[in-house]
Amino acid sequence: MGLVYGYDIYLRPRNVARALANLAELAPPARYVSPLEVTLPGGERIVLPFTSRFKSEPVDCSTSSTLELDTSLMFDVDDALREFAQTNGPEPEADGRIRIGYIYATIRFKSLLHPGYTSVECWAATSGMSRLFARSANIRKAFTDLTADSGGVCCLFDTGDGAPEQVCWLNGEPTQEILSGPRFPDQRALVATWSDSEK
Repeated sequence: MGLVYGYDIYLRPRNVARALANLAELAPPARYVSPLEVTLPGGERIVLPFTSRFKSEPVDCSTSSTLELDTSLMFDVDDALREFAQTNGPEPEADGRIRIGYIYATIRFKSLLHPGYTSVECWAATSGMSRLFARSANIRKAFTDLTADSGGVCCLFDTGDGAPEQVCWLNGEPTQEILSGPRFPDQRALVATWSDSEK
């Protein structure tokens, strides 16, 4: 198995629909798939420009603990994305953004770090994309902006290989901390700092 890097966003369950709507705004403007209707826990419905397990049939999460999405997302071009496009395609769009996909998103309505929070875990489909996730400042900015715009409390960059996660957004501020470092010796110490504002 290759590299599986990703960004994990943590937010209160009340902000899940907002986070998914914001994620949908990063989708390419041209629709490549049929709209996906999702019923969230609590009954709220949202239509997304993605598939779930590569299907477009409606998904009812009212009794489910997770939602799986297959996405393509648009990012502003930087040097890392330009280099990736030269070898992997596609070419940048006229608006200066580039489409990257598949990016798989797992929404855990009760996150593994704290059941009172939901996680939106966006991970790269290939080793090349994983390296891109690690190198591209604009991809990191897109996910930290997504965290901020969705009322999230934390965004982690996770290499999925047991190495400590990097904290790149925390309680409204960008940061560069390492889990198992002096400030956050473990996940419990990180979770204890999460704010619960009414954003």
